[in-house]
Amino acid sequence: MNGSLAVRRGDTWLRTLFALMFCVVAIAAAAARAHEVTPAIADFTVQDSRITLKLRLNAEAFVAGINLDGLSDTNQTAQSADYDELRALGPAELKPMVQLFAEEWLESFSVQAGGPVALRVGQITIPEAGNISLPRASFLELTGEVPAGRGSLRIAWPLGSGGVVLRQNGVKEPYTGYLQGGETSPPIPLAGGAAKTPVEAFMEYLPVGFTHILPKGLDHILFVLGLFFLSPRVKPLLLQVSLFTVAHTITLALGALGMVNVNPAIVEPLIALSIVFVAVENIFARKLHTWRSLVIFGFGLLHGLGFATVLGEFGLPASQFLPALIGFNVGVELGQLAVIAAAYLGVRLWFGRHPKYRGRVAIPASVTIAMIGGYWFVERVFL
Repeated sequence: MNGSLAVRRGDTWLRTLFALMFCVVAIAAAAARAHEVTPAIADFTVQDSRITLKLRLNAEAFVAGINLDGLSDTNQTAQSADYDELRALGPAELKPMVQLFAEEWLESFSVQAGGPVALRVGQITIPEAGNISLPRASFLELTGEVPAGRGSLRIAWPLGSGGVVLRQNGVKEPYTGYLQGGETSPPIPLAGGAAKTPVEAFMEYLPVGFTHILPKGLDHILFVLGLFFLSPRVKPLLLQVSLFTVAHTITLALGALGMVNVNPAIVEPLIALSIVFVAVENIFARKLHTWRSLVIFGFGLLHGLGFATVLGEFGLPASQFLPALIGFNVGVELGQLAVIAAAYLGVRLWFGRHPKYRGRVAIPASVTIAMIGGYWFVERVFL
C-alpha cells in the first residue's frame, strides 16, 4: 500500500515537472522568433591627424530607438514592430533615417585626444534587405581631426548602444577591445603597441563564448538537452557531449581562420533539423548506438559553423588569434556544461531512477524539443 502511494506521489511529481519543463521550453520557442542582438564593430585609423571610424552595425535597431544595453533579442522591446518594419526597407528608404539618427547620436559619441574630437557623418552604406529573418549589417563612417602632437586617444561608446568591438588599424600591435554602452576605452597609443597579452585575450573572449550558450544560444541549449534525455546514465551522455565538442571545435577553428565559410541561411536551418533528429531518435532508441555517435559528430561540425559565424561578428585580434579562439571555445564548453549540470540537478538526480522516467519525462521532453526544432526549421526556411 505504502509502495503504491509512493509511486503515485512520484507520478504526480513527474507530471508537475514535465508541465514546468513544457512551459519553460515553450517560452524559449517564443523567444527564438526574436532577432538576436549582435555587437557593433568599430574599425578606426588615425592618419595625418585625421581619425576615421568605420562602424558595422544593425542600423535598424538604432533607428528604432531600441536600448541595446544588456539586450539579447529585439522582440523583448516595445519597438520590436518598428524594428521589423525597418528591416524590410530598401537602402534608399532607410538611408535618410540612418543619417538623421547618426547626426543626433554623435552628440553622445565621444573621442577624447587631450580634448574632444568633433566627429561628422561620412559615407553610409546599406545593403539590400535580402532575407529579413537575418540581421542586416550596415556601415557608417565617422571622421574627425585629432589635435596635432597627441600621443593617444580614448573612445567612449554611447549609452544604449549595446556592445562594440573596437579595433585599431594601420599600426603595429594594434589595440582591440570590447566595450559596453556607456564604457570608455583605456588610452590607446596612436602609434600602436596596445595589443592585448595572451591572457587578456583569453579572458576577454571566454565570456563571449559562454553567453552565446547562456542565455543566447537557445538552439544549442536544446541540442544539448536532446543529448541529455537519451539515457539516465552519465557515461553515454559524456560520450555524446565529448564527440560534439571535438567536432564543433574543428569547424569553429576552420571557420575562424577563414578556411570554411558557409552561408548562415544554410547552416541555421540545418542546426534546427539536427535538434529534431536527436529528439526524435530519443523516442525510439534506448541506448547509444555507434551510428548515432557518428551522426552527433557530424552535427557537431555543423554547430561549429554556427559558432564561427558568431565569432566572425566579433572578430579576433590578429596578434592574439589563438588565445582568443581558445577562450571563446572554453566559454562555449562551460556554457554547455552549465546546461548539463542544471538538467542533471533539476531532473536526473531526482527522477532518473524512477521506473516511469522515460515515459513521463524523457519522451515528452524530447517530443517538445522536436516540435520546437521543427518550428525553427520552417521559420528559418519559409518565414
